Amino acid sequence: MKKLIITMFIVVIGFSFDAGAVGRDSNYEMERKQMVDKQIKARGVRDERVLEALYKVERHLFVPDRIKGDAYRDRPLPIGHGQTISQPYIVAYMTEAAEVKPGDRVLEIGTGSGYQAAVLAEIAGEVYTIERIKPLAELSAKRLKDMGYGNVKVKWGDGYKGWEEFAPYDVIIVTAAPPDMPGELQSQLKEGGRMIVPVGRFYQELVLVTRTDSGFERKRLLPVRFVPMLKGEKG
Repeated sequence: MKKLIITMFIVVIGFSFDAGAVGRDSNYEMERKQMVDKQIKARGVRDERVLEALYKVERHLFVPDRIKGDAYRDRPLPIGHGQTISQPYIVAYMTEAAEVKPGDRVLEIGTGSGYQAAVLAEIAGEVYTIERIKPLAELSAKRLKDMGYGNVKVKWGDGYKGWEEFAPYDVIIVTAAPPDMPGELQSQLKEGGRMIVPVGRFYQELVLVTRTDSGFERKRLLPVRFVPMLKGEKG
């Protein structure tokens, strides 16, 4: 496999989202199809459920109005509060690598704008997602509800603690980089469960963790660059 570096830019700038845009008809269908064909399928993602989810979820509804024209480009985009929406390829890659299946109970750490949660909700049975920045958590909860994702629950909280109430999980997807492997999250995996997480402070690698009957197996996947995973809630 070729080494790929996925860059997540941090841009601190104020944005406003048009909540009323959720559910509107759009003219982005062709761009979304090209995104899936040229950015995702052409780069090796083969899981048909993942491809269908990326085609169905309207990424332009998860970014600020002023940059909707960039929504289907192969790049992360700023969503305010120093956070980004991941580039489409890395969303697809992580979802496929985690082997998300129908009926799975999935925990996502780092809701952001809600895009990854929506992709997961198209495949999995239940999605639980945690965001430490309160305005993002509230906005994403409303957006996902308005879009009809009744199988998604959003929580404002510390992602390092996970969501013990609904554990154990078939899959945990972490969309920010802790400096070390988060042990509390590992403990919330069921046996046979998978967690995909970018790990590292300066040099980051995407790691796939599988819980076995005797412990945890880890597989290093590829170098990446994510925003750091921070502890504690932020209002």
